[in-house]
Amino acid sequence: MAAPRLRIAPSPTGLFHVGTARTALFNWLEARRTGGTFVLRIEDTDVGRNLLEAVDGIQRSMEWLGLDWDEGPFFQSERRERHVEAALSLADAGLAYWSDPMPLAPDGKPERYDGRDRDRGLERAAGRALRFRSPDEGATTVVDLIRGEPSFPNAVLEDFGLLKGTGDPLFLLANVVDDLDMAITHVVRGEDHLSNTPKYQLLWAAIAPAAPLPVFAHLPLIVNEKRQKLSKRRDKVALEQFRDEGYLPEVMGNFLTLLGWSPADGRERFRVDEVVKEFSLADVVPSSAFFDLRKLDAFNGDAIRELPADDLLERVRPFLGDWDPERIRVLLPEVQTRIVRLDDVSPMVDFLYLDEPAWDDASWEKALRQTAGTTSELLAAVAEGWAGGGWDPESVKAVVLDAGAAAGLNLKKAQAPVRVALTGRSVGPPLFESAVVLGRDEAVRRVRTALQRVPLATA
Repeated sequence: MAAPRLRIAPSPTGLFHVGTARTALFNWLEARRTGGTFVLRIEDTDVGRNLLEAVDGIQRSMEWLGLDWDEGPFFQSERRERHVEAALSLADAGLAYWSDPMPLAPDGKPERYDGRDRDRGLERAAGRALRFRSPDEGATTVVDLIRGEPSFPNAVLEDFGLLKGTGDPLFLLANVVDDLDMAITHVVRGEDHLSNTPKYQLLWAAIAPAAPLPVFAHLPLIVNEKRQKLSKRRDKVALEQFRDEGYLPEVMGNFLTLLGWSPADGRERFRVDEVVKEFSLADVVPSSAFFDLRKLDAFNGDAIRELPADDLLERVRPFLGDWDPERIRVLLPEVQTRIVRLDDVSPMVDFLYLDEPAWDDASWEKALRQTAGTTSELLAAVAEGWAGGGWDPESVKAVVLDAGAAAGLNLKKAQAPVRVALTGRSVGPPLFESAVVLGRDEAVRRVRTALQRVPLATA
């Protein structure tokens, strides 16, 4: 028996949807488990919506997830003549017929086709579409690894289009012809394609009656917290956005794998390459899969905390732009425990690189309330102590502790205005280590600058 051949066939009409990423992942897992072939095909027949940058986005996104393909990318648009040839052969065999354009309904869309042209014997002409002659009787049963054997009455299947009035192939025709020509053995796709599968099967049998049908597996829908299908108009669905926000690719792969499948032992944390031998399409559950952002964040935060320092420093580099990542090395162990995504790093350490900290007025007002009118006294003492004392975390801390005690404040309250003075915010890496990395002169300057704001803030 020949090794399985699976494919992912995204349309280059926008950003790479997480649902498409999950489908690609499951195809890849099955191909790798069985020693089969994983094919990348770009379904770019919708010329008016195609985006050149989306083709690059598809490949970059798959590479980011670690989904290498064995063949392709193939472009459906380059196979137009083959698609038209297959359609015309069906017309010659009486399995398809030409049809006039449908009149427009009041909403401006074409009316639903009612079979009005199937027996008119129209010739091929400009503006006429080619339609498949669906059977009127019986039913078409889909044998599906995940959904059993759903059956669809043929009487409810419309005579679907093969060629547009422009002569361009439609999606279903191109899809079936390419799967046939590329010897695809498994069609693994989202549940929303299940209703098209009877048409797929009928068309397959009409074009190549001797060719065995592929194995079908329709993956569960991915839904949000309201159990609604993920929508790009409502939900965060672009894989590129998750990448750019600093989710780790190995975490995203782990998370997507759990959207419909899980290891037999129930564990949730793993690397995708660790479960290749365990994966099976037959074990995918049919019920909807919840895209739980809180779980994804928890996975990502835990994985970040487990990264070795050098690895983490390398991974945050793109999120620091032109800033030298080496400067945050000393603070990185503490930053690492506080972040969920890699893009959380920049706002925590930007004070080290900016000429002036990104000042948060709300944090400053809160700090003033905590020091209860002693802010000027406190900051003046800290500036004086830091200017002449030792410059290590313990010495820096001792100055703040003494200044706080003189003002009648505990260390927590005493730190508040000092932290805002140095970093502009009320939260961030440990204060005393941050001051040391910032440098004595700059730290003192910022405290004295903040001191000048006290009368204005309390007026």
